[in-house]
Amino acid sequence: MTDSILDALEPADAQRVLAAGNALRLPQGWSPIAESTPADKAYLITEGEVSVRKGGVEVATLGPGAVVGETAIVNRTLRSATVVALTPLRVVHFTSERIEQLADEIPAFGAALRAAAAGRAAGS
Repeated sequence: MTDSILDALEPADAQRVLAAGNALRLPQGWSPIAESTPADKAYLITEGEVSVRKGGVEVATLGPGAVVGETAIVNRTLRSATVVALTPLRVVHFTSERIEQLADEIPAFGAALRAAAAGRAAGS
């Protein structure tokens, strides 16, 4: 499965990141991110699995530790994919402003976000 973006952080920084967002539960079938929409939020998956789809075609399956929605924030673009919950999810929701603030305050988190975004862009 997916390596956690938090693995690159010191435990105290990982806790700061988790505490900075809002913990939510999302139902199976819910689509928290839609292709070609503005980059206004991102989610860190803490439990469950999502399908990442481009043009309706699944391009990836992500689970706990993965961040979704960060690529468009980092690259300042519209969403490049739709994310659909394959199972009920527990996530930590971040506004785009909070993600950018955390990336500035915690350099390792910023680097991990940019690496994840670059990896997704390369894989598309």
